[in-house]
Amino acid sequence: MNQKLSKLRTSGIFLALSGAILFSAKAVFIKLAYQYEVSSISLLLIRMLSALPLYALVGLYQQRKKHSISNTSIRPVDYLHLVLLGCIGYYLASYLDFMGLKYISASLERLILFVYPTIVVILSALFLKQRIHPYQAMAIVITYLGMFIIFSEHLDLTQNQNFWFGTGLIFLSAFTYASYLVGSGELIKRIGSISFTTYAMIVACICVIIHNAFVADVKHLFDLPLPVYLYGVLMGIFCTVIPSYIISEAIQRLGASNMSIIAGIGPVSTITLSAIFLGERLSIIQLLGALVVIIGIFMVSRSKKDKSLKVAEQPAEVRR
Repeated sequence: MNQKLSKLRTSGIFLALSGAILFSAKAVFIKLAYQYEVSSISLLLIRMLSALPLYALVGLYQQRKKHSISNTSIRPVDYLHLVLLGCIGYYLASYLDFMGLKYISASLERLILFVYPTIVVILSALFLKQRIHPYQAMAIVITYLGMFIIFSEHLDLTQNQNFWFGTGLIFLSAFTYASYLVGSGELIKRIGSISFTTYAMIVACICVIIHNAFVADVKHLFDLPLPVYLYGVLMGIFCTVIPSYIISEAIQRLGASNMSIIAGIGPVSTITLSAIFLGERLSIIQLLGALVVIIGIFMVSRSKKDKSLKVAEQPAEVRR
């Protein structure tokens, strides 16, 4: 029995590391695609169209196995709830993220998105009346101290307007995703994280298709450079579908708290990949700030007093 548990834990760690690294690679693919001057919504559409068939197949498989939404205790109003959460958590948050990456580096983007657990704690206190414990408050202060250190080199607002605009978009993406997490807890409990992720992603794909139909010429999608399609498909499959499910499996094997600790590899992975493929470099001060942020998020994620954090550690797409 102990040997079996050890194997499950080892495989869970491998899955958790793989999922975190795959998620973190998304920003690098986005920056590579932007070298060809593709619009944010067009690139997001390619990504979602690549992911949609796979999510649809998973949804059909779950229905055949009688694990669909219709076989649960979901209420009629929950269908509307699911659509709303899919729009907010996987469409709007992703779109803001894609837009923000036009103005800031992939490394900084991942560090900003990484603060979403602190936003979950704050929103849970405001709207769910869950008390912020002193340990959590200290962790939040440490996290944002780290963010201040990271951005201390960009405090001249007059010379960095585009930079701060991009930073604001990424923070809004993190805020939007945190809002989605706070609102999705009960629904995830009823239908399970796999089903919820599947159906919410399908909703998000439809939202992106509708958005693109209103703001872009469909013919333009057939005139993009070949690398843009390649990066979009790679994002859809390897940075969206695959990690969303292997992270779910990792949580099942390790638990949400352990998974959240391992997920701390995400910013480190993005910084490394950005240095290799994009030539990005963080300064010594920014690396110090990144370390402080990771410590703060580690403290927040380790807190077991706030049940909302279990929701915050569900599989993520902000952004990632």
